[in-house]
Amino acid sequence: MILRTFGWSFGVTVVGLLLALLYDGPTGLALVAVLAVLEVSLSFDNAVVNAKVLDRMSAFWQKIFLTVGIAIAVFGMRLVFPLLIVGITAKLSPVEAFDLALNDSHRYHQLMNDAYPMIAAFGGMFLLMLFLDFVFEERADKWLPWLERPLARIGKLDQLSVVVAGGSLAFVAWLAASDPGSVMIAGVLGMVTYILVNGLGELFSEASEDDDEDDGENEDEAGAEAGKGGGRSGPSSLALATGKAGFFLFLYLEVLDASFSFDGVIGAFAISTDPIVIALGLGIGAMYIRSLTVFLVRKGTLHEYVYLEHGAHWAIGALAVCMLVSIGHHVPEWITGGLGAGLIIAAFASSVVRNRSHGGDSPDSAAGGDRPLHSTQV
Repeated sequence: MILRTFGWSFGVTVVGLLLALLYDGPTGLALVAVLAVLEVSLSFDNAVVNAKVLDRMSAFWQKIFLTVGIAIAVFGMRLVFPLLIVGITAKLSPVEAFDLALNDSHRYHQLMNDAYPMIAAFGGMFLLMLFLDFVFEERADKWLPWLERPLARIGKLDQLSVVVAGGSLAFVAWLAASDPGSVMIAGVLGMVTYILVNGLGELFSEASEDDDEDDGENEDEAGAEAGKGGGRSGPSSLALATGKAGFFLFLYLEVLDASFSFDGVIGAFAISTDPIVIALGLGIGAMYIRSLTVFLVRKGTLHEYVYLEHGAHWAIGALAVCMLVSIGHHVPEWITGGLGAGLIIAAFASSVVRNRSHGGDSPDSAAGGDRPLHSTQV
């Protein structure tokens, strides 16, 4: 199970460390290892949330997330994205930005820092919307009932998450930003992106469920039509709906991963300014986050430890706040990473206590065995 799930991550680790050793000797090897650990520590809560969404996706889109999604996460967000940000900020082509990164790392770092308020506003608002939508929703299981119960009660007010997020953005832009207009635009884009991608995913998921019910009711009639040769060719409406839902869930996961990676990419400059070293280190970490996502789905961990999802969302809320605060004040990476890890560990411990108080594990785990990704091996 471990080798099957983490095999690619182990392989990428070996290749990445060898490339780092050849590229920059023992120093490069050590820096890449540190960056990989940094990425895993900052994005562990991302794996938990990813697993919750991945469990709702069809087998095809799960494979897309674990193949194409990995390429986007490793090469797109950890290598190409910083170059694009620097290129846009300094009005350079990607080739010129890459040359700048290799030959003038201090200038490259400065340009990334100049763009950070807009990056943090976009990513922070996306993550804050995700957190608020979670805590403002009524749930059967409550990890912190003294806090989650009143939040769910006031969450019945329509669009409260948008109101809170918008007010927070306006306050941060007014208080901390040297360029409040750019921060406001980037933050609003982050909110719009979340609402659009998440809303479309929910829309087509509901359409898929409705079509599934209709398909079940009309199964005999459809079978008779097929027997007469009257069935139409091409995918059914159910397949189309599932495909659209999977596509938008895939987009949702990629934007979510991008929002998490912003903090890691910027924080990596505190360790190294070399884009190759950063890409290798964060790429290795991203591979482990993907493998951990698969592991959580296959083992049914979120079903067995019910508070783990709560801890991950509270960690996302803490990360969103740290990103917004960092627009005006530097927040050390150990604080963001430590908060996330601490909240998830606390949620895991609470889940263990809950399971023991209920006389054992949850019903889902009692069945035993690994849970395949929608009855397919990915």
